[in-house]
Amino acid sequence: MEAQRTDAPRPTKGRVVMLVDNKVDGDSRVQKAAESAAAAGWDVVLLGLVRSGNGRTWKLGDAEVRLLPLKTPLAKRHAERHRSPLRRPLAYPPGPLAAYRRQWAKAWRADLAARRAALKVAPQAVGSPLFRRVEKLRLVVAGPVSRFLQKWIEFRARQSSQAQKAGRALRGPVDRAFTALWKAAKGRRAWRRLEPVLWDYELTYGKEIDALKPDLIHANDFRMLGVGARAAVRARAAGRSVKLVWDAHEFLPGVRPWEDNAHWIPGNTAHESEYAPFADAVVTVSEGLADLLVERHGLKEQPTVVLNAPDRPVERDPVLDDDDAEPEPDLRALCGIGPDVPLVVYSGSPGPQRGLGDMVEALPKLDGVHMAFVVPAPAAGYIQGLLRRAQELGVGDRLHAVPYVKHWQVVRFLAAANVGCIPIHHWPNHEIALITKFFEYSHARLPLVVSDVRTMSEVTRSTGQGEVCRAEDVDDLARAIKAVLADPERYTAAYDKPGLLDTWTWEAQAEVLDGLYTRLVSRSSKAGS
Repeated sequence: MEAQRTDAPRPTKGRVVMLVDNKVDGDSRVQKAAESAAAAGWDVVLLGLVRSGNGRTWKLGDAEVRLLPLKTPLAKRHAERHRSPLRRPLAYPPGPLAAYRRQWAKAWRADLAARRAALKVAPQAVGSPLFRRVEKLRLVVAGPVSRFLQKWIEFRARQSSQAQKAGRALRGPVDRAFTALWKAAKGRRAWRRLEPVLWDYELTYGKEIDALKPDLIHANDFRMLGVGARAAVRARAAGRSVKLVWDAHEFLPGVRPWEDNAHWIPGNTAHESEYAPFADAVVTVSEGLADLLVERHGLKEQPTVVLNAPDRPVERDPVLDDDDAEPEPDLRALCGIGPDVPLVVYSGSPGPQRGLGDMVEALPKLDGVHMAFVVPAPAAGYIQGLLRRAQELGVGDRLHAVPYVKHWQVVRFLAAANVGCIPIHHWPNHEIALITKFFEYSHARLPLVVSDVRTMSEVTRSTGQGEVCRAEDVDDLARAIKAVLADPERYTAAYDKPGLLDTWTWEAQAEVLDGLYTRLVSRSSKAGS
C-alpha cells in the first residue's frame, strides 16, 4: 500500500516571536538565537525592520525572518513642527513660509529693476506722463524699502534655520527644562513626550505580533521591550498565555547615544523602567550587567546570562562540501597582502569610543604592520575619514576596510590575522561585559590587545591570552601590539587550556536559552491546565 503523503507542519515546542530594532543582517547574537531556537524545536519568527523601501522575508535555518518597513513621523521634534518662541521669537514657523517669503522678496526686487529699466528705455509703454511721475516716486521709496525687507526676511529665515537646528539637537536650557518638567510630571511615563518615536515601533510591529499568536515573545534590547510587553498584555487580556523574555544587550543609562541630546537617555530609560516589570524573565550578556539590572529595576530573579559567544568553528571538508557553494572570503586576499605580513584586525561596529582612531594613530609606530577594519559599511563616512587620516600619516597603504561576513564564517575569517585588537575607551557599558569580538578573536586563537576596561582586561590578564594597554594611549597601544607580535606563541598557548573555549561557544549558550524558554512555556501550560 502506498504511503500517505502529509503536509502537516512539524511538531514544535511552541511559537517564539523574536523582536529586534534593526535589519537582522550584522546582528550575530539575534541571528544565532533565532537559528538555534528553531533547531531546538521552536517555531521561530524573527521580526526586524527596514528604514526605507519595502520589507522582505527569508529563512535563517528553520527560523523565518520578516523585515517590516518602519515609518517614523513621530521622530520629528517639536521645533520641526511648531514655532519656537523661546528659542528664536522672530523665526518663521516650520514649513514653506520662509522659502516663500525669500522668493517673494527677490521677485519684488526683480520687478523694481524691470520697472526702472522700462521708464528709461520705453517710457511711452509705461503709461501717461502723470503715471510715469508717480511711478518714479514709488520706485524711489520702494528701492530702500525692498532692500530692508529682503534683509529682514533673510534674518528671520536664518532664525528659523537656527531654531530648527537647535530644536533637533535638543541640547539647550529650554530642552533640559522641558525634560525636567515632564520627568517631574509623568515619571517613567515621560517617554511619551520625550521620545514619542517609540510609538512608531509599536505601530510597525504590534499587529504583526498579534497575528502570529506567540507562546513566547523574545524582545531584544530597550526599544523592543515596550513593544513586546504591550503585545503580551494584549494577548493575556484576550485569554492567551504569553511569556515575555527581555534580552538586555546593554546598560541603558551607560549607553553613549547616537543622538546626544537632553531627551534621549531620560526618555528611553523611562520607557525601559515602565516595561521592565512586565518581563517574565530577563536575559543579558554578563554577570556585571545582570547585577546592574537587578539593582535598577528591582528584579525578583537574577537575569540569565547568555554570552555573545560565536558558533563553534567547524572545519571545512573539501570532499563533502559542495563545490558550487559560495567561496568563503579570505581576509588577507581582501587586504591584498601575503601570509607573512603582520596583520592586526578590528572586527565590529565602528565609532570614536571604540578606539579605531587610536589604531590609525599607532600605525606609523608599527613598521611593516597592516591593520584591517572589518565593519558593516566600509564606505561609511567615519571609516573613510580614518582611511584619509592614514593617508595623511603616510600609512594609507597599510590600513584596509573590509565588509562583514556571515556570522558562521567570522571565526575562520578572522583567524587569518596575527592580532585581535579591542582598544575601546572607558564607558560604562564597556567596563561590564566581554563583548562579541572578544569571543570571536578567542576562537580564532588570536593573541589579543585590549584596553584596560575592567572586565575584559581582568579576563585577558587571568588567561594570559593577550596584552592590556591603557585606553586612549596611542604609545601604549603600539607597545602592546609589538609585544604580542614578538612572541605570539606565549599568548596562543592560553587557548590549549582544557575547557576554556568550550563554554565560550554559542552552542553552550543556546542550551541555556532553550532551557529558559522551556521552563517559561511549561510553567504557562501548567497554569492554564
